[in-house]
Amino acid sequence: MIDVRVPQAPVGTDDDGRRIVDVHPVRDPRWQAFVDSRDDATIFHDASWFEVLERTYRYRPAALACEAADGSLVGVLPLFEKPSLLAGRHLSSLPHTPIAGPIAADRNALHGLVSAAVDRLHGSSCRWLQLKVVSQQLTGMVDGLVGSAWEPTFVLELPDQPEQLRFGDSRNNARIRWAVRAAHRRGVGIRRASSRSDLKAWYRLYLDTMRSHAVPPRSFRHFEAMWEILGPAGKMWLLLAELRNGRETELLAGTVFVRRGPVVSSLFSGSRRDALHLRPNDALQWHAINEACEQGARVFDFGRAAEGNKGHANYTEKRGARPGMTYS
Repeated sequence: MIDVRVPQAPVGTDDDGRRIVDVHPVRDPRWQAFVDSRDDATIFHDASWFEVLERTYRYRPAALACEAADGSLVGVLPLFEKPSLLAGRHLSSLPHTPIAGPIAADRNALHGLVSAAVDRLHGSSCRWLQLKVVSQQLTGMVDGLVGSAWEPTFVLELPDQPEQLRFGDSRNNARIRWAVRAAHRRGVGIRRASSRSDLKAWYRLYLDTMRSHAVPPRSFRHFEAMWEILGPAGKMWLLLAELRNGRETELLAGTVFVRRGPVVSSLFSGSRRDALHLRPNDALQWHAINEACEQGARVFDFGRAAEGNKGHANYTEKRGARPGMTYS
């Protein structure tokens, strides 16, 4: 972990006694307390996710918070300074993260955080600022700040009871249920990974999958950090699909999930291309969605569809998921 000195002097102060201050999300307990109080916070606002990125990539933290006169926080902006050979050094909230822009108790605090981030950009060697949010609410808040849509995510709203689950229209629902039954008949079983060796075995499948899609993979260190930091708190887990034949098992597929509050998100997947006829991914998703529903989750996030990836969009929409946009 990088040893970063957190400045004690305020970045700026307003007339209500509020001020924008530098904070370290992992070291300042007020950060997590504020995130835990917010319904609009995601797992990626969590201090533990900040720790995952810090441990994995060694980026320079630049997080900001809006501090009230009584010392409590009324807004946070997770932020890293990220070097890039192609894009140049920039400020990002957050790199290697689907979404993690500022969250605040009111618009004044939000404005203060965004303004401070822009001031930090202008006072540094960074070339640009990226804030990943779910709407265009920040567009025009500060001069030069413009939002553009990118990579939609797909979410499925979950019912109160698993038996009420429906996946798309009646035709798609029947096909999906048939595929899951077929996977089980052929000996495909689902379990949670329980060891680092499970994680390493899955990572090999993940690498093969990323190569087949010509997408740069995350390092094993990234997943190891997630396993060690998020796993013990129940915020991350890895589901594995295996072919069982007597005492022998073969790993067919696996998916990494994270959770915060009512939202379960599917983040990373890997599978054997020569085993897709066994329907391991259908069995995995079925298990994950039913488990999420049983545990009180209300939203299942299938993750992003990269530009031009119609397969992911079709796969999720057939399961009743609806697309939503992210802005950067």
